[in-house]
This record gives sequence, structure tokens and C-alpha cells, in this order.
Amino acid sequence: MFKEIKIDGDTITKLRCPECHSKLIQKNNLFECTNSFCNATYPIVIDIPIILSDKKSIFSVSDFTGLKETFFKLDKKGSFRQRIREFLPDISVNTKANSNFKKFGTLLAQRTGQKKVLVIGGGILGHGMEELLKFDSITLIESDVSHGPRTQIIFDGHDIPFQDEAFDGVIVQAVLEHVVDPTRCVEEIHRILKPSGVILSDTPFMQQVHGGRYDFTRFTHLGHRRLFRKFDEVESGVSCGPGMGLAWSIQYFFLSFTGNLQLRRIIKLIAKCTLFFLKYFDKILINRKGGYDAASGVYFIGKKSDNILSDRDLIKQYIGHT
Repeated sequence: MFKEIKIDGDTITKLRCPECHSKLIQKNNLFECTNSFCNATYPIVIDIPIILSDKKSIFSVSDFTGLKETFFKLDKKGSFRQRIREFLPDISVNTKANSNFKKFGTLLAQRTGQKKVLVIGGGILGHGMEELLKFDSITLIESDVSHGPRTQIIFDGHDIPFQDEAFDGVIVQAVLEHVVDPTRCVEEIHRILKPSGVILSDTPFMQQVHGGRYDFTRFTHLGHRRLFRKFDEVESGVSCGPGMGLAWSIQYFFLSFTGNLQLRRIIKLIAKCTLFFLKYFDKILINRKGGYDAASGVYFIGKKSDNILSDRDLIKQYIGHT
């Protein structure tokens, strides 16, 4: 008897082995590679397939079969800490998230039939993604490297375990700074997108370490655009502005004085209550040239293309102050 899993049957048929890229089939509580020279197997844990290469990933299958905390610790629903957090102001805001997801959904809605979107880093609902849930013609396949409330499949973004041209769209929000090789991940995204498939990416620029050991890279507006040079741009710009960046910098300045867990919690609490107002400047600053140079985060919306943006054309797109 097959173990019931969260992703739909059509998506299951598109699964591929991250070791050799051969087709996977479900047998009992495992997915098996159909390549007799590979014979890799992948377990199903709490209804979630773990399609991960122990040889190539910084994570191991045992991390997930053992239900270990990997990238982040999720507060239990209804916990005291979660309830307190809901009432506190936040120093962070993604000013463009709602409009970006609405645009992304509108672009996908122009395609025929039911559209499938792969969310990389989708263990929890991303900022602004409620706008995307309003589109009945879009089905989300939500992946992560953590057991989250919305995780349907676990895999490493460096080796996405799906066949070529499997998805109409891909979302990578606050993800590419946490992967060892962002270029490799974007190449994989390009591979699994259908022709003219849509990408929405959002990454930090002026933002301190927020993923512990799993935080590697930052991107300017042009640096982020170059990652997606094999995509035609629909829109790009600043998603999180200088006000948020300043609030983060002040908070982390004081956090750098102590490693004591209780003191750090107090500092974060004080920062939330005293610095939250800085983010409201971003509604004005994100559209200014200086806002591009001092951005806390940047975004890109584009379509898969056969064209490649040259570096000479890339630098012509600089928007900040020279």
C-alpha cells in the first residue's frame, strides 16, 4: 500500500532522481530511481518525500528522517512566543511583495489551463503570497529544506528533482542568499520552467546575517539581475528599502555586544518597539535612485528566454547615483 503524500499525482510523474535525473517511481513508502545503475531510494517522512542527494547536498537525508531542525526553528502554532510576536510591531517590511505577487499571478493567468508553480523555500507562506492564493487557476507545489506547515516536498535547490519544463512558474523569495551556489540554483530554475515560464525572485542586499550558518550571499540590483540573465525582464527594483536596512543595522549593532540569549531577546524586543517607524520611509525611498544603492532587498520578475543579457547591456541598467 502506497503512503499518501501531499503533492498531486501529475506532479509525482514529473519527479526525477537528483543523482542521475532518471524517473522516480513510488514503491511502498519510498521513491526509487528507475535507473538500474543508480538504484537510489528516497524516503517519505510525515507525508513528505525527501528527494535529496546525500552525496551532493549540505543537508543529509537523516536530518529529515530524524525530524531534526535544519534551516530554522518554527514556533508551534498558538505558542506564547508566537502570540506575543503577533502583537509587536516589526522592523521589516517588503513594500513590493503584494503588488509583485499580484503581477506574477496575472502573468501566469494569461497562460492556458491550470498553472503549476514551484515555491522554493515554501515551508511557510511568504510575505505577500496571499495575493497569489486568490488565483484559482494556479496550483502551488511548496518545497523547503525544513519541515514547515506548508512543506509538500523536501529537496536541495542545487538539484531540483523534476523533469525539464515541468512548471509554469517558480518563486524564490528570501532563498538565494541561503544557498551555496545561487548561479547553479538559477540554472536549475531555468531548466524546470516551461518556455516563457515566469520567475519571481526576492533577495536581500543591505541585511545582516539572518540564517546562521546557512547565510552566504548578498545581491545588488544589478548583481541580482545578472543571476537571471537568461530571462527577459518584466520588472525589477527595490522590495525592501533603506529604512528597513537602517533598522536592521541598529539592531545588529547592539546584538553584537552580547551572545546571551535572554539579552538578545530583550534587544530585539526594544528594537521592534523603537525602530519600527523607519520602515515607513521606504514607501517613498524605494523608487528613488538612492534607494537602489541603499536597498535592504531587491526583486526580479521575468520570463524564461533563449536570449542572454550581456554584461555590457547589464551595466547600462544601473539606476543608482554614479
